[in-house]
Amino acid sequence: MKKILTGLILIASLALTGCGYNQIQSQDEQITSSWAEVLNQYQRRADLIPNLVNTVKGEAKFEQDTLTKVVDARAKATSIQATPELVNNPEAFQKFQQAQGQLTSALSRLLVVSENYPALRTNQGFRDLQAQLEGTENRITVARNRYIQSVQAYNVTIRSFPSNLTAMLFGYKPKANFTVENEKEISTPPSVSFDTPAAK
Repeated sequence: MKKILTGLILIASLALTGCGYNQIQSQDEQITSSWAEVLNQYQRRADLIPNLVNTVKGEAKFEQDTLTKVVDARAKATSIQATPELVNNPEAFQKFQQAQGQLTSALSRLLVVSENYPALRTNQGFRDLQAQLEGTENRITVARNRYIQSVQAYNVTIRSFPSNLTAMLFGYKPKANFTVENEKEISTPPSVSFDTPAAK
């Protein structure tokens, strides 16, 4: 009886290996790792913002509305509990992505407005923070790209035969991925006219 049970376990193990089970596990772990790096970079950005805001506050005439939007966007972005399970919930993932997008937009506005303040642009602390923030934005882009690639590989695996049967058996679902908020706007080709204005 013991030999039969051992044989069945061996056969089941081989069947699961041949049906993509191990590949699904490996890719799921890669998604978790990639997601952790995305969160790490978003946290780095969130940690830089208070210093940036305090440096900008030193410029007495700086637009208070812009600072308030940055602080509010940071509060909203950091209030979302970013757990590993977030990638399994498309609605929560979308809310997280929107909050991070609002923070990115508010920071961009802050940096654009700061160009109007020569004293601020000459402040070494501000320039250092600005450089760190730009570097962090680049790291966020790289981390998001790795996450996107990990999700793509996983989603292809769980939709491909025969691993899709294993995915159905164990309840694996496609993972949410990053999207572009203004996809319709950027996918519409711009209208360009080379007509010369009529001479007067």
